[in-house]
Amino acid sequence: MVSALERLDAGASDAEAAFQMDESAFRIFYDRTARPVWAYLARMTGDPRLADDLLQEAYYRFLRARVAHENDAHQRNYLFRIATNLVRDLRRRPHADETSISGAADAADPRAGDVAAAAVRRVDLSRAMTRLKPRERDLLWLAYAQGSSHDEIAAALGLKTSSIKMLLFRARQRLAALLRETDR
Repeated sequence: MVSALERLDAGASDAEAAFQMDESAFRIFYDRTARPVWAYLARMTGDPRLADDLLQEAYYRFLRARVAHENDAHQRNYLFRIATNLVRDLRRRPHADETSISGAADAADPRAGDVAAAAVRRVDLSRAMTRLKPRERDLLWLAYAQGSSHDEIAAALGLKTSSIKMLLFRARQRLAALLRETDR
């Protein structure tokens, strides 16, 4: 009869064998994903220094999880999911400063002519984004700043793929309403 401890040891060795990421593979993965994950974290928290810390924690948790991934997209989605959960955990903390979790987005095109008008649009968009719900900010950022597909967004946020289209529609509608308020 196999004891529970022997089963745990066998399971641990199976998990260790399934996780096949050596240092060079991790460096390649990190080089491809660090910038977009950091940008996502910086926009969701509004604090570049905090984004640095959360990025480090996200990669630490990614490596510590030792999950076997089907492909590169699965690895990337799993990393974004970890990053999303870190931001959610941060928001849940009672001492979290709401001003540092702004989630502002910078979508204005500086080539649009008038630099001052572009700056005003960025500020307006930033203020409107801070008034969105965290999930709405996450959805909009992943879809439009990161260019993630609905499947990737669903995987990163832990939602059903079939609900992403409607959630994005509602988030865009709410953002548009907030931007109209600032025009008045």
